[in-house]
Amino acid sequence: MIVLVSPGQGAQKPGFLSPWLELPGVAERLAELSDAAGTDLVEHGTRSDAETIRDTAIAQPLLVAAGIVAGEALADGRSDVADVMAGHSVGEVTTTALAGVLSPVDAMRLVAVRATAMAKAAAAEPTSMAAVVGGDRAEVLAAIARHGLAPANINSAGQVVAAGAADAIAALREDAPAKARVIPLQVAGAFHTSYMDPARRTLEEFAPGLDVADPTVPLVSNAGGRVVTSGKEYLDLLVAQVSSPVDWAACMATFADRGVTGMIELAPAGTLTGLAKREMAGIELVSVNTPADLEAARALLGTTADGQEN
Repeated sequence: MIVLVSPGQGAQKPGFLSPWLELPGVAERLAELSDAAGTDLVEHGTRSDAETIRDTAIAQPLLVAAGIVAGEALADGRSDVADVMAGHSVGEVTTTALAGVLSPVDAMRLVAVRATAMAKAAAAEPTSMAAVVGGDRAEVLAAIARHGLAPANINSAGQVVAAGAADAIAALREDAPAKARVIPLQVAGAFHTSYMDPARRTLEEFAPGLDVADPTVPLVSNAGGRVVTSGKEYLDLLVAQVSSPVDWAACMATFADRGVTGMIELAPAGTLTGLAKREMAGIELVSVNTPADLEAARALLGTTADGQEN
């Protein structure tokens, strides 16, 4: 059983879309997705610097577009490219397009609204995030709560991302849990916490206007690793997730429970396969960062380059 996963914000790198533009039809596809998102994805994916693409309003559409392009290249016209799919944070929007819950154009419209609303909410007051690596999980969560922070991302057994007021993040750094490191993240604000409630409300108003279908494969939600087969339910959970924790550790537990034997991470890949390498010993992992990686991904899926079964 193979899971196809899409990374979240922070995975983007300058120039990472350049190799994909060498594939036939990708430039035209990105132009279409750029129009839907209201931003020049080719410019930001090939020439913009790291500081520019760190901007939430740019980073999120860029990541979703990259995942759509890589996923479509991998699928090569098939609708059942994997047995199950999941995305981390904004990667869940990528998954809506690849699993047929939304059209790619509507997925880009959604992520444009999401990104703009989250950037606006983040600018309302000084907030931040920090990864807490190592330590005892209960002690880490207790320390986060003690400083009035929230566990915005539960990424693995050894990594929890704390989020909240910037001064509280600074205090947590000075009061790190035993055997843990607190690493500040270069983000615009406290995503996946109550600070994002205004963004969630904006999405709640926008989402009902989208044409939603049930997914072609089961989806694993960031909301506790729940398996979802209803497109409407998945979209509702995705909207709520803007101001709720991302529990990727629970997603990986669900993958294990369902007997996942391999994971393919779409561009810009490496973050989620890295977590799986530490948490899901024994499964096969493929990171698809360039078209050259598609052969290894297809080999894992057991298909040839023309989409036929081996």
